[in-house]
Amino acid sequence: MRADRLRPYLRVLAPSVNLSGTTRQTRWLHKTRPPPTIPQPRPFVPDVQTFLTLIGRGLNKHASKFPSWESLFSLTSPQLKELGIEPPRNRRYLLQWMQRYREGALGPGGDFRFVEDGEAVLKVATPPASVVSDAKYVVNIPHGEEVAAAAEAASTLPRPNGYTVHGLRSIAGPYATPLPGQAGAVVRVTEGMWEHRRGRKIDGGERRRAEVRFKKRSAERRAEREAESLANM
Repeated sequence: MRADRLRPYLRVLAPSVNLSGTTRQTRWLHKTRPPPTIPQPRPFVPDVQTFLTLIGRGLNKHASKFPSWESLFSLTSPQLKELGIEPPRNRRYLLQWMQRYREGALGPGGDFRFVEDGEAVLKVATPPASVVSDAKYVVNIPHGEEVAAAAEAASTLPRPNGYTVHGLRSIAGPYATPLPGQAGAVVRVTEGMWEHRRGRKIDGGERRRAEVRFKKRSAERRAEREAESLANM
């Protein structure tokens, strides 16, 4: 009975826990996070349609859902879900490639400087006459420029990564199509050029491999026993 009489006084003396400050701090925390950076388009990747085409996995069918370059690179995973980018692995894949693009980790052609209508021209260049060297390298030249002019300006033209000279004047590299008469090569925007291929599950993948193979062996033994019994009849 004495404890019942003292309970109201204990409530008054007990310190009250104020969670409002914690709640406000939690609500304001997301406002301090900086917005995602919007990278600049590149000559080989001028718009959303081209970017989604390059990274593959059929994501270019969603290009109409992004009205501008800025709208694509400012979206988060929940917002992509609202736009209907499914399944979740496609959203993760798209976000990963958006981050790679921000960091400059691009696929073939990402460092091209001269591109016209999704097409880049590559030529074989040599050092100027003042340099004693027989080295040959690949340069990206503007459309319509002559080979001789390109050779003279080879020191200022970009040398794309991943493309090398084979033999006398053949250019080898990802998606490089030779031009007639060994006049260079052309690289065109192609579906899935930058795609990271998904692994192929063998016998159900790692988690189900033992179970699937056990069932296969059981079925093979059963078939052998049935064949033996039929042969002995």
